[in-house]
Amino acid sequence: MNPLSSRSFFHYLATASAAGLLALGLGGCSAKAEKDTAEAPPVVPVVTLKTSEQQLHRDYVADVQAVRNVEVRAQVAGFLEQIFVDEGKPVKKGQPLFRLNASAYQNKLSQAQAAVASAQAQAAAVRVERDRVRLLVDKNIIAKTELALSTSKVKEADARVADALAGVAAARLSLSYTLVRSPFDGVLDRIPLKVGSIVEEGTLLTTVSDLSSIFAYFDVAEGSYMNYSKARREHPELHSDSVRLTLANGDQYPLAGHIETAESEFNPNTGSIALRARFPNPDRLLKHGASGKIRLTSQLPAALLLPQKAVFEIQDQNFVYVVDQNSMVHTRSFTPQTRLGDFYVVKEGLKPGERVVYEGAPELRDKQQIKAKAVVMDSLAVAAQ
Repeated sequence: MNPLSSRSFFHYLATASAAGLLALGLGGCSAKAEKDTAEAPPVVPVVTLKTSEQQLHRDYVADVQAVRNVEVRAQVAGFLEQIFVDEGKPVKKGQPLFRLNASAYQNKLSQAQAAVASAQAQAAAVRVERDRVRLLVDKNIIAKTELALSTSKVKEADARVADALAGVAAARLSLSYTLVRSPFDGVLDRIPLKVGSIVEEGTLLTTVSDLSSIFAYFDVAEGSYMNYSKARREHPELHSDSVRLTLANGDQYPLAGHIETAESEFNPNTGSIALRARFPNPDRLLKHGASGKIRLTSQLPAALLLPQKAVFEIQDQNFVYVVDQNSMVHTRSFTPQTRLGDFYVVKEGLKPGERVVYEGAPELRDKQQIKAKAVVMDSLAVAAQ
């Protein structure tokens, strides 16, 4: 072998060995760096729980009714002679609405009055007869039994007079029914009949609604009703019977109402109870039979809010990751009381001052080390609004 070639060969081996060692060293450093990166704790946003005063709103479908909504029906038969009012117009108590033909009832009244006159004449005659019999009895001309018989005839005649007077009263009442008046101040509904229509006793003529104020009936579940009643008892200064009404077009009725009463028992089929609220209606905007939603507001004086993003579910149970003082996360279950926007109101399982993972829970595991990044709860609440 040529000495020059031998030196080149050894030089090649030395160069290759150095390159191999360098590559091995670099590979080891890269693996160590990747390992260090994998073991670095993730940066996770964390919130500190605290209590605050909150308002809890619940909406319930409401059935709107006039405080008085009365069907005006004919109390006697006849034909419709006059209509004094128009549909949808306001009326006053006692104002004439309809007139039925009254001639037949006027004749009946005249007959009844004639019957009274006849009965009174007969009564007068038997009284004269009784006085004559009494005089004869006093002179012992006839027996006393004749006086007793005469007295009974007077009583019978008086009874006929009373019956005839009752007939007059009945005839006069029937005659008065031919003029149909409004039972109270209100607004008229549709008038289905026209002048000349035959009217039977009990025929619907129209409906009058008292719209000065309205009732709104709504059903509340038993649990919600119990919670609402409990909150009113424990914090009367924060709760009132004031409620709001949302109209069918989504607008809020400008005037507040108040809850007046509740039914005496729960519906066994639905497990709910009906409440009644009254709303003033000076402009008659609300009509009988309308629909809407009642908003019931409850004050929560010390609500513990938990962001919805912090919660994950396992087998229908709610969990969060609680962060300890060493920035290690621990799985914790909790019981929510209700939802409030993008937050849960915590009933039990968590306490004020505890830190929980706000976002990124699916990428974490129990007892994992993290690097906590504080997020202020107030900024979350503003963003949720």
